[in-house]
Amino acid sequence: MERRDVLVDRLISLGYLKTPAVISAMRSVKREFFLPHDFERYAYEDSPLPIGGEQTISAPHMVAIMCEAAELSRGQRVLEIGAGSGYHACVTAHVTKSTVYSIERLTELARSARANLNRAGCRDVRVIEGDGTEGYEKEAPYDRIIVTAAAPSVPPRLIDQLTLGGKLLIPVGSRYSQELLRITKEAEGVRRESLGGCVFVPLIGKHGWKG
Repeated sequence: MERRDVLVDRLISLGYLKTPAVISAMRSVKREFFLPHDFERYAYEDSPLPIGGEQTISAPHMVAIMCEAAELSRGQRVLEIGAGSGYHACVTAHVTKSTVYSIERLTELARSARANLNRAGCRDVRVIEGDGTEGYEKEAPYDRIIVTAAAPSVPPRLIDQLTLGGKLLIPVGSRYSQELLRITKEAEGVRRESLGGCVFVPLIGKHGWKG
């Protein structure tokens, strides 16, 4: 059995992975394609790993948690804030079978994410360099927005760019400890749910932390 399958089976047994589409995506996407060469051997350890620019690739269990919590399905329009290595967006695209727009503020990471996605044969992710706290108005509205960095508060532009019934996943708190929020846009306003504690790198931008 491949190490990737061992990891996925463990995430299933621990209750992080539940839905067939997300399980299939995590079995299909090779995490080593999204890591610097020196860290490829650690690809199937359930831990975050450095990818350069003082950024990390999320631990597989956190990718599983966020994909499950987002309630992804085929055909959804998804915006990701924080492309990083491109791994999370690639998993998401495998589930939705549609284009995922992913914003990355660091030029070097945006460039490497595109290379990683190309290496993985993932053609349904478009990486855009910019300030993720502003969202990406050009392709709005989105059914799902997934933020992979921690904000001090919810950037209002992201809620504006959700469809009615759309969901936003975002870690909110201090630079060192946050709670993962799921925000659903409803006709009468927004509904917020806390999905528990987490730790992400800071979301830098106009409506996030200052660099």
